[in-house]
Amino acid sequence: MHSNPSVLGCALLVLGLFSSAVQAADEAQLIEAINAYRNQAQPCGEQASPELPPLAVDARLILPASGGVDLQDALARAAYPMVNVQAITLSGPRDAAAAMQALQESFCQVVLDPQFVDIGVSRADRDWRIVLARPLLGGRLGSSQAEGEKLLERVNRARSQTRQCGGKDYPSAPALTWNATLAGTAEGHSRAMANGNFFDHRDPDGRTPGDRAELAGYSGQLIGENIAAGLDEVEKVVSGWLASPGHCANLMNAQYSELGAAYAVDPKSNAGIYWTALFGAP
Repeated sequence: MHSNPSVLGCALLVLGLFSSAVQAADEAQLIEAINAYRNQAQPCGEQASPELPPLAVDARLILPASGGVDLQDALARAAYPMVNVQAITLSGPRDAAAAMQALQESFCQVVLDPQFVDIGVSRADRDWRIVLARPLLGGRLGSSQAEGEKLLERVNRARSQTRQCGGKDYPSAPALTWNATLAGTAEGHSRAMANGNFFDHRDPDGRTPGDRAELAGYSGQLIGENIAAGLDEVEKVVSGWLASPGHCANLMNAQYSELGAAYAVDPKSNAGIYWTALFGAP
């Protein structure tokens, strides 16, 4: 009995393509699971992580899943302008769900680190490599108030459209107006996070966004706050919030009528740059 080499070769090729497609789907599922995990406030060790915007997929961070890799050399060759990078290697998880379980159990502090904004995932059989990174700031930012007002414009564009936030439908909402008191309060919190190297709605003195606004003299009865870190463009900040259910719901809340926003930079901090948007209603 004789086999047909060309038919056999074709079958192997199709099988190989199918296997690659399955692995690519698993990699995408793991990234989706990581971002869903970050989108909820999570306990991790002795601390609780606030809700975080999703990580952006960057092909330059997709490195070989197995074997030794020099991260700095690999990212330099890929022209990724790295400030900080962390790679997690897993051996054994058979699918994305098992890999996510391993990350939650052993690497929650890395996955929930707010300084990281980009991700790349690779898989070879049961070997996985998850690379999280923060790039250099682009240096194209204007003053804190100018960028805050630009953020207001971008938020109002988002509010002018109907959208879903975490599966819940939100109608379009009226445009927000700029409030200088809220802007000053937002700048103070961004500066505190940058200089104090923390990322949280509650500051080291235990004050909440409402506390800070009241101390600044804001008389409104309704206060909401969105924060972000590691991002050097207003568009990236607002897009991240829109992709995060809680941040998106805050942004689309029709009860708010005013906004103040600002960023602060400290090169010695983990994330480099921190943003605060403070929503209010008089």
